[in-house]
Amino acid sequence: MKKIFVITALSLAVISLTNCKKVLEKSDLGNFTAEQVFNDSTTVKLNVDYLYSQNQPGWFGSTGGSIHSAGTYNLTEEGQGSNVFVLGTATIESVTDLGVANANNNSYGKIRTINTFLRDLNAGTLDLAVKRRFAAQAYFWRAYRYFELVKLYGGVPLILVPLNAVGDEAKQLALTPRAKTSEVFAQIKSDLDSCVKYLPAKWPKQADYGRITSGAAAAFMGRVLLTYASPQFNPNNDVARWQAAYDANKTAVTILSANGFGLYPKFDYTMWTTEGGTSNGGPANPEAVLVTGFNTSSVDINANNNSFDNSARPRSVSGSGSFTPSYEMSLAFPMLDGKPASGPGASTKYPYAMSTFYKNRDPRFYATIAYNGATWGNVMNGARLWTYYYYSAATGTTNKTTEATAASNTGFYLRKGVDETKASPSTFIGTDWIEIRYAEVLLNLAESAAELNKSGIADEPYVNLIAIRKRAGIEAGADGLYGLDAGMSRSDLVATIMKERQVEFAFEGKRFFDLRRRKLLEPTLNGMKRNALVIQLKRSGTLATDYIASNREASASNSLDALYASSFTLSLKALDNQNINFQSGNYFYGIPTAAINNNVNLQQNNTWGGPFDPLQ
Repeated sequence: MKKIFVITALSLAVISLTNCKKVLEKSDLGNFTAEQVFNDSTTVKLNVDYLYSQNQPGWFGSTGGSIHSAGTYNLTEEGQGSNVFVLGTATIESVTDLGVANANNNSYGKIRTINTFLRDLNAGTLDLAVKRRFAAQAYFWRAYRYFELVKLYGGVPLILVPLNAVGDEAKQLALTPRAKTSEVFAQIKSDLDSCVKYLPAKWPKQADYGRITSGAAAAFMGRVLLTYASPQFNPNNDVARWQAAYDANKTAVTILSANGFGLYPKFDYTMWTTEGGTSNGGPANPEAVLVTGFNTSSVDINANNNSFDNSARPRSVSGSGSFTPSYEMSLAFPMLDGKPASGPGASTKYPYAMSTFYKNRDPRFYATIAYNGATWGNVMNGARLWTYYYYSAATGTTNKTTEATAASNTGFYLRKGVDETKASPSTFIGTDWIEIRYAEVLLNLAESAAELNKSGIADEPYVNLIAIRKRAGIEAGADGLYGLDAGMSRSDLVATIMKERQVEFAFEGKRFFDLRRRKLLEPTLNGMKRNALVIQLKRSGTLATDYIASNREASASNSLDALYASSFTLSLKALDNQNINFQSGNYFYGIPTAAINNNVNLQQNNTWGGPFDPLQ
């Protein structure tokens, strides 16, 4: 999708932009009327693409709002950040995504824009089949917006037509009470059913890369129904919900695999940098089921470049150093044989030691985490990454970081998604965000199947886990199970799948919501203090300075193991001032006072002292 003119019937404002490579321009086409727009497929196409630009998630799956503002990576053991959620001080005012302002950039403002488009499209004179294809794309984004709301609060007001903005009657209509949670999920499913029915499995034009396909809609349906079947919404374990989730994800796999989608051959940075469409309408990257595109323009004043890449790079090479995995996140990756690094069932073939934390790990570890002594493509401009500390005085009393500017607070940097072919600094990077990867669809299917007690070696839990671990580069083992235990029970399979999701989707914005939907925030995280890995050079004073200047690169190239053994000591340092303390109210957030004052028919959740039951 290239340059797109957008005309909303509400404002008759026209904006030119791209959906996938979003370059914003402004044009004065105010003389267009709604009839001209919605009777012409070209202008309708431009209008529907505005819905993409309003609703597509950014990096880490961010859709704005309170949770993403805190940084999902700061809400789990992935990284460390202090916020009201991990501190246990959240109130009904903490999650304001419901919104009260009459603005097009909040949840209901975006839903109003979608509903306005659907109303005016329906009134137009386009062929019915053409209308359905345009409408299905709008239905997807309406389903997306309502899913974002329902997973935060439970049931919310269902608005399916654009309400008038002024007048007493309009005011009364706007006082819509909350729909039952089940009703919101039913509406989401209805909208997505239309998407699967009327959208193509592949768009015919290469320029349409990034548009919603029937497979992407089916995959999102699988995510939605998996959430609805999970303990957050399904505490009584209604098996019918798991069956619905299984069926939806099975359909998604069928559609996607028949149309060129599948696992990317390897797990490294090229999984993110391989993008765009092919001449037959398929994706260049089979893993990319649902994407948000970015551009690389350094000229256009409205360039929508990928700011994540530069933010991930260390400050010593003019990045921001914003994303730093904790020691706990590094420990989550299994060993090369697929066995855990620590705890029950820990690897005996590759025993883990903190002093050699980087050795014999799941290859996804090296593609996700940059550590002291690691090579990192062109990111470090020809050198290795060094994050250790040294004593600048011979007395060992003045400790300094070897990083020239602002040390990593954990000893690590996030490597996933960084384009390692680009030298630092990397102001203009066009790497697309992949919101749904094919791997997620496989693990959604595996989890649904496990909950239905499909636990044989030939069933989806084992088959899909093995496919993902094989792609990662984990050793097959003599039994061909890639480190998995044979004969796992339903609960063991689910726990294994959750662990796999933690590693496979690290820093992709999914860990917090996975723990939340499974009601695992408290048992997994409460009482924890996240840690940094502190690497200390054994030399001090002039010896340290000389070593930094001349020896470390050559020594590391010769033997990183020997360098660690001779030159470094490792220890942990707590990053949190207090233990993580998630409240039970985090599973359904409170309705803010401003929203209740704005709509007297809104009821507060019973998890926050009100009468509304979000489980109905």
